[in-house]
Amino acid sequence: MIRIETNKAKKTSVKPVLSVLIPFYNDDPGQLLSGLAENAVGHQDIEIIIYDDGSTDDSIFESLVKQAQNLDCAITLIRNPDNRGRSYARNALKEQARSAWILFLDADMLPVSPDFLHIYLKEIASGKSDILFGGFDIPGQALSPQTELHGMLAKASDCHSAKEREKCGPQYVCSSNLCVRASVLEAEPFDPDFSGWGWEDSEWAARVSKTYRLRHIDNPALHLGLESTDTLLQRFKTSAANYKRFIAKHPELATRLKLYRLSRWLGKIPGQRLLRPVYKTIAKSGKAPTRLRILALKLWRASWYAEALA
Repeated sequence: MIRIETNKAKKTSVKPVLSVLIPFYNDDPGQLLSGLAENAVGHQDIEIIIYDDGSTDDSIFESLVKQAQNLDCAITLIRNPDNRGRSYARNALKEQARSAWILFLDADMLPVSPDFLHIYLKEIASGKSDILFGGFDIPGQALSPQTELHGMLAKASDCHSAKEREKCGPQYVCSSNLCVRASVLEAEPFDPDFSGWGWEDSEWAARVSKTYRLRHIDNPALHLGLESTDTLLQRFKTSAANYKRFIAKHPELATRLKLYRLSRWLGKIPGQRLLRPVYKTIAKSGKAPTRLRILALKLWRASWYAEALA
């Protein structure tokens, strides 16, 4: 494992109040790092730790090291030679953090507000919560034909205000912009048995919200790394095993989830898998109405999940 600290990280003797943790795999968090550095001006009590989870592109880590050395922040960069997965990466980052509070950000996020970090520090100082989720949004400019479906899906399903998210508690929590007490992660780490993409953060949120104080706030980050339709289709297909694990660990949530009910309904239809090529064709069609494309994508996902739950 490679560990590199900037000069400021080596020299600082102040124990940070907040550790900003960024795991990545083949995604360049350089833009996020620049945004955080601007946000952190005047804050000596913030550290940033970036964790490369075995990326196949060596140049990303090398570029980050050069970038970090020119920023006025306490930055530590760690590279694991092997890809161990999202849960493992977050747990490993937590072990490197020095503060009592941790802010997880995905590599393809970018703070919306110039006071992004200050807002979290203010919430931490209030002592009213153990877990804070700031939400996320998507860029306002026109999306490419490749990413427009992901953008439309996110806007319809995930980009909600704190008031809207609060109604459903842990269901709208994900690790892309998540601030949490380190003690919570000590007691309840991410489940490393989730592999690949999806549901490990949803499972964690469902688990910890039973014991700890969860609060939704309006402090969003932009999701810059929208995926192509082909990537979405593949991820939804391969995440079926993770979804099955999530449901097995939290069966009490099942009846409240539209996705679960849809998956169970599809599972009762003989030969339902034969409709997958139709769902895929509609989802990829740029000429189909937006609502129809989103519905087809959801049916595609539910079809694979139905098979996993059978």
